[in-house]
Order: sequence, then C-alpha cells, then structure tokens
Amino acid sequence: MSEDFFKSYVEENMPLIMHICRAYARNEESLKDLIQEVSLQLWRSYTSFQGKSQLSTWVYRVTLNVCMSHSKRMKRKVETVPLETRIDSIDENDSDKEQIDKLYEGIKQLKESDRAIILLYLEDKSYKEMSEILGITVTNVGVKVNRLKEKLKEIING
Repeated sequence: MSEDFFKSYVEENMPLIMHICRAYARNEESLKDLIQEVSLQLWRSYTSFQGKSQLSTWVYRVTLNVCMSHSKRMKRKVETVPLETRIDSIDENDSDKEQIDKLYEGIKQLKESDRAIILLYLEDKSYKEMSEILGITVTNVGVKVNRLKEKLKEIING
C-alpha cells in the first residue's frame, strides 16, 4: 500500500472515522483528539495490513480499538471544560440536529462494546461484516443488535 493510497483512503473514510469517534468523544475537543489518534494509529499500522479482510473492516477495527482504549483512559481522568465555543458542522436551523444529538447522547450511555455494535448497525454493515470486525458470531450479532435497538429507544424516549 503506497503512502498516496493511504492518504486518499483515510480521507475517503474520514466520515466513517468521525461517526465512530463522535460516539466515544465527550466533547468537541475530545472528538478532535480521537480523530487524530485514529489517523496516527492507521498510519502506524497500515504497512502491517495483510489483506485478510476488506480495508474498510480494518479501518473499523482500528478506529473502534482506539476509541475504546481512549474511553478507558478517560474514565480515569477528570473531565475539563474547553474554553472555546462549540462549533457544529450542522446548521443550527437543521431540523435533524436535535434528533442526531439525541441519538449520540443515547449511544454514549451504552457500554463501550455496545456502542461499537450499534455504530456498525447504523453504518448498514451486514451481520457477517459486524461479526468479523467484532470477533463474535453472526448469531450473537443479531441478538445484540435487536436488544440494543430496544435499549436505545428506551434511552432516547425516556
């Protein structure tokens, strides 16, 4: 894999990386840190990609591993409030903004492993792809997805 190919591939998959990182980030500053950490880890490990899975599966796995590790480290730290004002990429008048924010707040309340499953589901990954990324059986993926959808509905709707 060439350096140019790596750069274009990461740029192409940045929406996916941001989607996953947003579910694990505590705030905008944390989101930026996670994206940078994921990009660095992808850079460090791209030469070891063996081609046994799709590149997108590998990106998912690396991104989830970085986010889950970061989340564990952050549990031990005291959260600080950034001094900068929050800048949203979604227009304030966008009617979907409130629903998207509620969804991510609900996802943040799930266990780390459950967040990974629901994010993969929201990305329309097949159960087979999800099982490869997460290292669990296809049947287990199906059971977990159904339970998590119900749990997320309860969290969001109160």
